Amino acid sequence: MPLTQPADLSRKIEKAGYYPDLVADVLDVALAGEEVLAHLVHLETTFDMDTIRRHLSVVVLTPGRLIFVHADDHSPDEEHVDEAHGIATSESVPLSQVRSVMVTHVVPKPERYRRGKLGRELTVTIGWGAVARIDLEPATCGDPNCEADHGMTGSITADDLSLRISADAEGEGALRDGITFAKALSAMTAAAAQRS
Repeated sequence: MPLTQPADLSRKIEKAGYYPDLVADVLDVALAGEEVLAHLVHLETTFDMDTIRRHLSVVVLTPGRLIFVHADDHSPDEEHVDEAHGIATSESVPLSQVRSVMVTHVVPKPERYRRGKLGRELTVTIGWGAVARIDLEPATCGDPNCEADHGMTGSITADDLSLRISADAEGEGALRDGITFAKALSAMTAAAAQRS
């Protein structure tokens, strides 16, 4: 079966330079021949004690699904393997199952903000119900001198996928790609919700 990825997507995966052949093959299996309507490729480096880790996330919209491919590598460990190894995982979610799309814009000096700029940093958070975070805190009545136990209050936040994109770290093009993908995802999930 021929690869079904658009040239622009393949080029971005290759440019990220993080196991591009593995990521492209895993994505191709998940796509199963379906057309790619929008995509976002995000390379992230994290620091864990003395270890530097890289992670590559590729998020793709098809006419009916949101596909997420995540690749990272693991150091050898005594219990499981004696050499470093890479892991690439794909997840496919019907668009009708996407429950939330949250886009957070970080804007320096908001008093000087001009329409159309949308800041220097963007976080796209997508929830489909596989992972939820519960934030709890003691409830209060508003009286600063009250010592009564008012129980707990909190919120549940869908947090299946969160990608932070910084123009300062990754460039203006990465930020534009993030905004373009967020718009496409918002439009397609709205359309999917109307059909159901």
